[in-house]
Amino acid sequence: MIGSLLRAAAALLVVVLLSACGAPHLTPPPPSDIKLDAPDMVATKAKSRIEDCPKPQTAAGSGGLPAFTIQCLGGGRPVDLSTLKGPLVLNFWWQGCVPCQKEMPALAAFYKQYGDQVPILGVDSTDVYPGVALKKAIKWGVTFPLVGDPGGDLQGTKLTIKHYPSFFFLSADGTLTGPIEGGLDSVDEVKAMVEKQLGVSL
Repeated sequence: MIGSLLRAAAALLVVVLLSACGAPHLTPPPPSDIKLDAPDMVATKAKSRIEDCPKPQTAAGSGGLPAFTIQCLGGGRPVDLSTLKGPLVLNFWWQGCVPCQKEMPALAAFYKQYGDQVPILGVDSTDVYPGVALKKAIKWGVTFPLVGDPGGDLQGTKLTIKHYPSFFFLSADGTLTGPIEGGLDSVDEVKAMVEKQLGVSL
């Protein structure tokens, strides 16, 4: 009996050692097919004041953002980020992030006051509950356009982040800066950040 247990333990040790050397290698499953335009989300967005996702503003590939097409949260036209022009603020957040929840009302208020001069595009990132994100954004008073990146596909591009919330800033000449860590509490703090990063006066 003891001999059998020792042989089984030895065999298990061999498997562990082989695995540590890289054989065999397990491949993670592919990401889930998360819908950003589910019927309930489309209906929720239609009743809100969230604006449509932006139309192309320049030729594809000529802007300062990566050539990446991203889906609009709650349905609407997809957005090729490389067709957007500055000045533009990109805010990366997700609905379970506590600092994002505290910051979003300030961003919403900033957009209502200064959005005609400096637009905002919200990116709901690595969020497997985009329907919840949409409802929370509406509750926080958000009216700026929202896109979704549930699989985190923008990670590895020029729009790679390490923290939530985070910001990128696209200037009028196409210069991209960021990521800048967020967590702001007031319109004045958002205004000061935007003026500093984009070199504008609001």
